[in-house]
Amino acid sequence: MNILISGSTGLIGRALVPHLEGAGHEVTRLVRPGTGGVDGIEWDPAVGTIDRERLEGFDAVVHLAGEPIDQRWTTGTKRRIEQSRVQGTRLVASALADLDDPPAVLVSGSAVGYYGDRGDRWLTEDASPGDLFISTVCERWEAAAQPAAEAGIRVVNTRMGIVLSTEGGALPRMLPPFRLGLGGHLGSGEQYMSWVTRADAVRIIAHLLESSSVRGPVNVCTPTPVTNRTFTDTLGSVLGRPTVMWVPGVAVRLLFGQMGAELLLASDRVRPAKLAANGFTWEYPELEPALEHVFAD
Repeated sequence: MNILISGSTGLIGRALVPHLEGAGHEVTRLVRPGTGGVDGIEWDPAVGTIDRERLEGFDAVVHLAGEPIDQRWTTGTKRRIEQSRVQGTRLVASALADLDDPPAVLVSGSAVGYYGDRGDRWLTEDASPGDLFISTVCERWEAAAQPAAEAGIRVVNTRMGIVLSTEGGALPRMLPPFRLGLGGHLGSGEQYMSWVTRADAVRIIAHLLESSSVRGPVNVCTPTPVTNRTFTDTLGSVLGRPTVMWVPGVAVRLLFGQMGAELLLASDRVRPAKLAANGFTWEYPELEPALEHVFAD
């Protein structure tokens, strides 16, 4: 396939591009103006511009671009997080919808934060959205892809769990205290974490590009979410370090603000029902071998 990708320099994009090229696909990058050393089609979601003529003829589009969420959420940061996802996705979807030769599929980003804080309840793709800031962002993010769906393009919204990689995301931020033997659970430790290795996240996106029967929201995580306490103990075991510390929920909120409350203390026990029904097989479905793979990679 001839595939267009936004967010190609992000955590998943950096691995997805070589994976797709290695499978024989041709990949073109959607890049912002002034992106040094990266050739591709230019767009600027902040001002609403995109080189529409060069979008003709792609078989598939993967849209991953968005402001990083793992930073303190000031008013300005929250605005950028939402606008980069909603405006950027609407721009891409609307541009694709207007093409004479549109792609067959748009795989667009989202996150399990869609579900909010739901305790130990199992959540599949048909669950309702939560009431957190990140839930609202995800709901609007997915809705922004609707122009493409209305034009007959198969749209898939990838509700991504925590992506495990030493090259970015949450894991590298956890490692310094754990390696010092200062790791420990956060808050009650009973909040569920839905996760996936970067290798499996990349394989899932590639699978979704070719699975013509799958559309709408898809939970991109393993079938085996764990509590924060279990994640902490497993990470400590893999690193060979003790995990006797504890960070109270009030300290998490003081240190990280709303971001900490929603991303570190909220509980999402997510089941990837659509992937399971579609026959996808995870390479790393269990946490301990998954972390061993991540550190060996």
